[in-house]
Amino acid sequence: MSARPTTRPGGRSARVQQSVHQAVRDLEAEVGRDALTVPLIAARAGVTPSTVYRRWGDLRELLSDVAVERLRPDAPPADHGTLRADLEAWAVQFAEEMSSTAGLTYIRDALLGEPEQGNAARCSDYAAEQLKAVNVRAAGRGEAVPDVETLLDVVVAPLMYRILFRPSDLSAAYIERLVAAALARAESPSAVLLPPKS
Repeated sequence: MSARPTTRPGGRSARVQQSVHQAVRDLEAEVGRDALTVPLIAARAGVTPSTVYRRWGDLRELLSDVAVERLRPDAPPADHGTLRADLEAWAVQFAEEMSSTAGLTYIRDALLGEPEQGNAARCSDYAAEQLKAVNVRAAGRGEAVPDVETLLDVVVAPLMYRILFRPSDLSAAYIERLVAAALARAESPSAVLLPPKS
């Protein structure tokens, strides 16, 4: 997977994005999600509705963009001394944040956006960037690391499935089995991995 740029826009564009995103968050808290409209958001943000339509197209795409920004990690993954510990801690935090009420709302909103806009891919890129940071640190310690695609396939994808469809089946033990399967792939790339037992 090629990483997409995840830098924020600069100048006036950044100010418009920031004010509109803040307006969405404030109004959602004040009047509720169902009452949100582009004119209401634009008035709160101090821009014209046409600015919002020109930039985002419609309310659904705006909500998707806000969600993607809220899903952006605000810190690098913590260093716990080993690749296994780093991956387990990152995956537990990821599962907790994404399965929270706010996390589930953001995920669903991010997926509402038009595929061509790449919002879902940006969310995937955030996870990939975090996992790459974990791998770089572990490689610096001399540890064998699975490639990022393997971590996405073996750890993140099953977690997202459970978060969205089987949240009661999330557990620390399940996450540990996912990480162990990814590490086994790093140690023996030709190994056939069976799905972890529930």
